[in-house]
Amino acid sequence: MKNVVVTDCPRAALEDATTLGEYGAATVHEAQGRTGFLGPRLRPAWPGARIGGTAVTVLCWPGDNLMIHVAVEQCREGDVLVVATNSPSSDGLFGELFATALQRRGVRGVVLACGVRDVADLREMGFPAWSTAVSAQGSVKATAGAVNVPIVVEGQVIRPGDVIVADDDGVVCVPRVNAPEVRELSAARVAKEEAARQAFREGELGLDRYGMRQRLDEFGITYVTHEDFAAKGEQQ
Repeated sequence: MKNVVVTDCPRAALEDATTLGEYGAATVHEAQGRTGFLGPRLRPAWPGARIGGTAVTVLCWPGDNLMIHVAVEQCREGDVLVVATNSPSSDGLFGELFATALQRRGVRGVVLACGVRDVADLREMGFPAWSTAVSAQGSVKATAGAVNVPIVVEGQVIRPGDVIVADDDGVVCVPRVNAPEVRELSAARVAKEEAARQAFREGELGLDRYGMRQRLDEFGITYVTHEDFAAKGEQQ
């Protein structure tokens, strides 16, 4: 990978990113065919945060946050900074000072395939962060990487301008070109779930609503009384 900073990258429409963030990671993941989930290791630094924004990507060396400093200049309103390292690292490459600079530029949060620190400060600031580790271990600023190039986070390719949706359930990436379609699919899923929610409130069972009851025989499920089950158990 060349040591390059790519400027003026196209981004998904901010309205699409914002709305997808409101739908949430689980809904968006399901709506786009159960794809784009960055895995269970990425956890929020503090609970309750929910964001949808456009990715500015950063590739760093382990234990070195030089390129995060470089990337701040490329961030604008509605962005989400997404940081990967070119080999595994749990060092705390991001903390409160970075968050202060990014918050000033309207950045909505950060996703780190490495460590975060200053968690209490981030919570007090209301700056959302997701990471694979929490670590007080600091960093150096010594080796060049890249900004706004495709990166890999937990096996998922993230490209500049993609939509990042994150909440307590984790982080999901929506490819930039798919954002309008996924927004429509997510809206349809929300409407479908609301209809199911209302039906459950009225007493309908999922077995019937989702057409599973007539398939129980296919699954090999049988119903027996307690008396018969106990009798068979005694015989065995």
